[in-house]
Amino acid sequence: MSEPLYTRDILRLAVSIPHQQRLSDPDGTADLRSRTCGSSVSADVTVDESGVLQSLGFAINACALGQASAAILGAQAIGKSSGEIEQTRSGLLAFLEGSAETPGDWPDMDKLSAARDHKGRHPAILLPYDAVIAAFADAATKQKAG
Repeated sequence: MSEPLYTRDILRLAVSIPHQQRLSDPDGTADLRSRTCGSSVSADVTVDESGVLQSLGFAINACALGQASAAILGAQAIGKSSGEIEQTRSGLLAFLEGSAETPGDWPDMDKLSAARDHKGRHPAILLPYDAVIAAFADAATKQKAG
């Protein structure tokens, strides 16, 4: 019998998302929606002059897996660069697709293992990362223009 998709750990993470308030003056913003499942994530970021995340704000409308993923990201993202978050996303994708043995070294990433066999849920899990990466890109675009 396979492991339940919505484990107790996933549900605990889903109700513990940090940074669930939009920023009043972000450097960059992104609003993304998954075509697959309809989940949506809005992310606001402030970034220092060296490209490191200083503050993060989320608005999330997603399933428990997307919420759990956002909780993991939110707990670890401050102090990271866009490249570090992209690298973490790539590792998580490789894990979900079965080409990596572990999802990465951030705490609680292993809690997403129940979703490996549920390919239709992968976009919701990756959406918070995509939104933060897009918000970083928006900040970079604004910095170049300004």
